Amino acid sequence: MDERRTPGLVGTAWGLLILNTLGSTGAETVVPLPRSLIQMVTMGALVLAFLLALALNPRLRVRPSAFLFLLTLLLVPGVIASADLESGLGALFRCGRMALFVATLWLLSRWWDGGVTFVRHHIRMYFVVLCSVAAGALVSPGAAMPDLYGGRLVGALWPLTPPQIGQYAAVIIGLAVLLVVGHRTDRRSAALVVVPSLVLLVLTHTRTATLGLLVGLTLAIGSLTLTSAAARRFFSWAVLCAAVAAVVFAAALRSWFLRGQSEENFSNLTGRAKVWDALLAAPRTTGEKVFGMGLGDKSFDGLPIDNSWLAVYHEQGLTGVTLVAGVFVVLGGVALLRPPSLARACAIFLISYCALASYTEAGLGDASPYLLHLAVAASLLAQPAAATPLPVPDPPRRRVPRWARTSEVT
Repeated sequence: MDERRTPGLVGTAWGLLILNTLGSTGAETVVPLPRSLIQMVTMGALVLAFLLALALNPRLRVRPSAFLFLLTLLLVPGVIASADLESGLGALFRCGRMALFVATLWLLSRWWDGGVTFVRHHIRMYFVVLCSVAAGALVSPGAAMPDLYGGRLVGALWPLTPPQIGQYAAVIIGLAVLLVVGHRTDRRSAALVVVPSLVLLVLTHTRTATLGLLVGLTLAIGSLTLTSAAARRFFSWAVLCAAVAAVVFAAALRSWFLRGQSEENFSNLTGRAKVWDALLAAPRTTGEKVFGMGLGDKSFDGLPIDNSWLAVYHEQGLTGVTLVAGVFVVLGGVALLRPPSLARACAIFLISYCALASYTEAGLGDASPYLLHLAVAASLLAQPAAATPLPVPDPPRRRVPRWARTSEVT
C-alpha cells in the first residue's frame, strides 16, 4: 500500500474538527438545544477526532510544519496567563481544548502533501453544514430569519449566526470555483455547491464574507492568469460581469451592503469601534500586555471584540499577536515562493480571506474555523513526500557444479 495515500477516515477526522469549531452559541433553534448538550457534542467531536487521528497514525509520523510549530507556541502565552486562575477554570479548559486541537492537526499533517485532498474534505463538510441551514430555513422560515438578526439567515437546526454561515458559504464557493478553473472538478458538480451556497451567502447579508470572497478569488485567480488560459477567461468574464452589475444594480447593492444602517452606524462598524477603543484604553500590567488575560470567549466587558488581532492581544498579549502575525508571514511567504499552480491559488485564497476577515471577526488565537482554513492552506503548500524506492531483490545466484569450482593446470 502507498504510504502517501490518504485514508478515507482522515476526512472523518477533519469533519469532526469542523463540528468542534461550530460553536455553542447563536440563534434560537426550532428544537431548543441546551448549551451543555451542544458543548458536549462539540467537545466529544474533538476528542473523537484526536483518537481517530491517533489510530490512523499510531507511530506519530508528522510532517515538519512552521505553521503548526507557531500554533504550538501560541499555547504558551495562553497557559501562562491562565495559570493564575484569575480568568477562571474556563481559561485552562480552553487551553486544553486548543492543545488537543493542535495535536490532532499534527497527527493529520502526515497526509499533507500539496494536493487538494483536504480542500475536498473542507468543501464536503461545510456543504453538509450549509445543507442543515437550508433545511432549517425550509422547516421554519420564521426561525431561520428572525427579527433579532434583522431578517438575516441564521441556523434554525443548529445555532449558527449569520457571519458563521456567510463565512462557510464564501470559503466553499471560492474553493469550488478554483477547482473548476484548475480542471479538478466538472462544472455541474461545482454548480451544485456554488449556487445554493451563493444564495445562502446573499441571505446572510454578511459583508465581511462577501468582500473576503471577492478579494480572495481576485488574488487567487490572478496568480494563475500567467499560466492558465481558463483562469484568464474566467477573470475577464468576472470583471465584465462585475462592472455591469455595479452599474445596473448599484442602488440595490448599496442597500444590501448597508443593511438598513445609518451612515454613522456603518462608519463605526456597527459599534465595534467603541469596543475596540475601550479595550485598548483599559489599564494592563506588563505581564498582561506581554501574555494577555488568558483564553476567554472573545469578549470585553460583555461585548464581542470582533477583531482577531485585538482578541489575541486581549487574551494572549503581544506574544500572541507576534505569533499570529508570524503565521501569516510564513504561509504568505511560502505561497509567493511557490510556482503558479492550483494548490498555490487555493492557499492564496484561504490566506487572503482569513487576513481580511480578521479585521471584523475573531478566532485566530483559538480553535476556530479560521485556523482550519489556514491548516488547509498549509497542507496545500507542503512539499510532496519523496517516494520511497521499492526494494530490489538480489538476482538469483547461479549454481556452479562442483567440478567447475576449481581449475587444474594441465
